[in-house]
Amino acid sequence: MKLRNLYAGLLALAIIAAVPLKAPAAQTQTIVLAGGCFWGMQGVFERLKGVTTTVGYAGGASATAHYEIVSTGETGHAESVEIVYDPSLISLQQLFAVYFFVAHDPTQVNRQGPDDGSQYRSSIFYTTPAQRDAATAYVNALTKRHAFGAPIATQIVPLRAFYPAEAYHQHYMDHNPDEPYIVFNDAPKVVALRSKYPQLLATPST
Repeated sequence: MKLRNLYAGLLALAIIAAVPLKAPAAQTQTIVLAGGCFWGMQGVFERLKGVTTTVGYAGGASATAHYEIVSTGETGHAESVEIVYDPSLISLQQLFAVYFFVAHDPTQVNRQGPDDGSQYRSSIFYTTPAQRDAATAYVNALTKRHAFGAPIATQIVPLRAFYPAEAYHQHYMDHNPDEPYIVFNDAPKVVALRSKYPQLLATPST
């Protein structure tokens, strides 16, 4: 009996050893942020550790999710960045810090810098109730401490759908670093990111 039990135990161990173990999948989360031209927004967030980004449109219908139509400001869409992040590497609160203090000016209404129109509004499109609550608490805390000289205009709304933008818009800042719009409006944001939050960068040189 003892030999039989020993044999069964060794057989079980052999089976376990023969089956390759799968590493646990990373538990990523997704949130969509809007705050002006999506070129600069992506240029900031794609430099963060644990983050992948896609620029696109949120807030409107699929039929109007095209750059030329969204640019009319009449579609309900906002130029947005879909952010897929690993909470073990970067927290939602850290993403919010970059969003509010580097990526855009949350006090501007339906505009951002030189760009005017509802497609450039400040919006957080949450994908879970926990994100909604965290965003609301973060904005309330900023308001309570008077972090800005004007009221925060950021909308906090559920994400109905996200539509990726045309291919030539993806990683536009990195592909066109010398374009005057990028040089004057977006490159300074990356400089500010490196200065304010160096610990959040994917690599020190990004």
